[in-house]
Amino acid sequence: MSIGGGIALFVIGAILAFAVNVDVQWVNLDLIGYILMGAGVLVFLIGIILVARRRRSDTVTHTTTDGGERVTRRSTSTRADDTEGM
Repeated sequence: MSIGGGIALFVIGAILAFAVNVDVQWVNLDLIGYILMGAGVLVFLIGIILVARRRRSDTVTHTTTDGGERVTRRSTSTRADDTEGM
């Protein structure tokens, strides 16, 4: 959701900065457009970083013995650059 929000902020900022030619005395729409574009880029980059950190894989191993069942759970995490060569 943050990636889409960042893109939306950037697009709205670009529209305000480059496409709207309304002269309002109490607000500078060009400056607001540039601020929204910068915020959109920042939110987009943070979203990309969070998505890259969120990748994980969990491995569950079940081991049985004569006296009953012993369950071993092992959790491993992988990063995006660990799986590039595969």
